[in-house]
Amino acid sequence: MSLVLGLIFALFSPGYTLVAAIFTKRDDLDIVQRLALSFGLSIVVVPLAGVFFNYTRWGINLYSMLFSLLAFIIVAAAVAWYRRRRLPPEERFEPRFRLRLSQFWGGHHLLDRALLVLLVVVIIGAMGVLVYVARPPEVGQTFTEFYMLGPEGRAENYPDVLSLGEEATVTLGIVNHEQAVADYSIRVLMGEDEVGGVATITLAGEEEWEQKVSFAPLGVGEEQKVEFRLYKGNENIPYHVLDLWVDVPGN
Repeated sequence: MSLVLGLIFALFSPGYTLVAAIFTKRDDLDIVQRLALSFGLSIVVVPLAGVFFNYTRWGINLYSMLFSLLAFIIVAAAVAWYRRRRLPPEERFEPRFRLRLSQFWGGHHLLDRALLVLLVVVIIGAMGVLVYVARPPEVGQTFTEFYMLGPEGRAENYPDVLSLGEEATVTLGIVNHEQAVADYSIRVLMGEDEVGGVATITLAGEEEWEQKVSFAPLGVGEEQKVEFRLYKGNENIPYHVLDLWVDVPGN
């Protein structure tokens, strides 16, 4: 039930209140157009909120997205209420929940019906994707997340041009989903040269680790590949590898 309410909150409510705030008259849009725009605009508003918070100190997380969408819905609903109150009662759009299927389907042209069917398919597909992504890992499924962010802890401003010997910094993160305590180590290589790393990281199940890691190039050249290799336990083969390309111009 909570998942269904969450899907309605994210995929319908932001767009519906925005449509209500813009199209306040009864004859502006019919019910099919309102529903289509509600879902379509919600799919636009939610990623835009994520892009906005990615450039703030709060970052993208559950609480920043929840409160931002809630604030957006409240503001849009208040604007819709204010604009509707200024219209004559006979011109105001008021949602009617008692709608017969024959009226909903039969009063539209073939193209409108096709768009309605397509809308339903897209909504079902979007909900299915969200359910698949949001579901918890299956019992017995084990893996480790390994990710890289910029020096500010966001997915931007990765170092790409360095002077010879200049130290660069990125943020590396590990999340242990191995369902047991695990030891990790990180090596940073440019070609055959090891230019940085972290010796030992011990994480319990579902424990997270995030830290800034620095490296400095030892030679000049364009498009040099920096490899961030994650090792698990005493294994000699990397568990995960992340790549970063940098230019080191000569004098």
